[in-house]
Order: sequence, then structure tokens, then C-alpha cells
Amino acid sequence: MQTKLAALIRYLSEISLAEGHVIPWSSPVVSFGNSSSAVVATLGLNPSNREFLDESGNELDGPLRRFHTLSSLGLDHWAEADATHLHLILEACCAYFLRNPYDTWFRKLDYIISGTHASYYDFPNTACHLDLIPYATAQKWTAIGYADQSALLSHASETLALLIRDSPIRVLVLNGNAVVTKFQELCDIELDKQLMKEWSLPRRLTGDVAGFAYRGNVRAISSIELDRELLVLGFNHNIQSSFGVTSDVVNSIRRWVTDAADAVV
Repeated sequence: MQTKLAALIRYLSEISLAEGHVIPWSSPVVSFGNSSSAVVATLGLNPSNREFLDESGNELDGPLRRFHTLSSLGLDHWAEADATHLHLILEACCAYFLRNPYDTWFRKLDYIISGTHASYYDFPNTACHLDLIPYATAQKWTAIGYADQSALLSHASETLALLIRDSPIRVLVLNGNAVVTKFQELCDIELDKQLMKEWSLPRRLTGDVAGFAYRGNVRAISSIELDRELLVLGFNHNIQSSFGVTSDVVNSIRRWVTDAADAVV
């Protein structure tokens, strides 16, 4: 994984990738938690800028720090990073939930997968979180143009595939419609889609937002073969940010994930 991390860091020096999108002084985040002990993984788009910045836009430091940056590693440029720096970056990823995790975001997803008896917060981790793109961006993902989104995804997709291949992960849970769409593009597949009436989100003026569940099995990601069949489950509502996601909807999604994963974990 150090080799792939080194490649991700090299991309941070490319103006076309970093300028205006990726926070250039933030390290790539290959995982939240230890993927080598996880049997369940959740999948998002990319790390939040709040993993590196406080509410005022200042770099997190001291006990509040979550991941390494150029300053925490004592570097002026990523080209100076050596094997020791790579080890420290990977160590911070593996130990994420033992330090200062962004609980406002992760506790909700941890609840969704808790029926599988996997958790981010166990030691050793029985669950981890992964992102399609391991770079934190200065603006919201939706503010990045499609071409730049695709460029970022193509740079990082092999790393995600190799990480899953070399882990014991059996179930991958996709959080939100954008993640489902990008994952299907990445794998060149179409997951089975099912309307879930109990997941509907009420809207007074525009009509209810329908809820959909996605399910499938994959044996390859980004043309990289896995050594097993991976169960992929997804839902179109983003648990953290979709407006009006009620506790009843969350509980129903949790039950569905639990039942779907029962034969696998």
C-alpha cells in the first residue's frame, strides 16, 4: 500500500489535480480505520474538509488533528516525503477511530451497519470507511465539474480496488445516490434497484423523494480482479445530508442492510 500511497502523493504535485479542488497540503486518506481487519466497509465520495479544518477554516492541530499534513510531517513539499512519512500517514488512517474521529458524520453510518455486528469503533476494527477519491477538496463535491470528478476518480480507483482486494472485506455499503452512480461507472455494472416505499421522504411542495435500495455482487473493481465475491449494498439517501431522513427511515435501512448481509458476515 505504501507504493500506491506514494503515487497518490505524487498526484498532489500536479496543478491540474490540486489547483482549485484538492486541498494541496492535506495527505491522501486511503482509509478511515484499519481495512486489514474489517469485514464490512462503507463507501463515500471523498474525505470532508472538516477532517483537516476546524469551523473557522484553520488546520486541525494537536489532539484535534485527524490526519497528517505537510506541516505535521515537517515538509515543505510532498516531493520530500519518504518511506517514514508514508508510514506515518498510513498509521493515522488505521488509527483514525482511536483518536478524534468526526463522530457527527460517522456515528450515523456506524448505526446503519451495527446490525451486522461490525463497527468502526471496535478494536481491532471490524468495519472501516473508504472513499472513491482519497483527497479532501476545498469545495463540495457537487461544485466540481464532471470532467474533474472523473479525472480524480481515475487517479484513485486502482488504489481503492487494491485495498479491497487485499482486505477481508465481504460487504461494501454505498452511502447515497452519487456514490452508487460513481461506483457503477467504476465497475461498469448496474446494481439491482428496488423501490422502498418505507424510505420515502415527504416534501410538501415538490412531492415525496422516493427511496431506493441497490444490491449486487462484484468480482472486480476498476478492472482489478478480487479473490472473492463482494456483496455491494446501497441506498439513494445520503444518511448525513439528505434533508428529512427520519429515524424511521434510518432504522428501516439498518434492518435491510442487516438482513442482506446476514449470510455473508
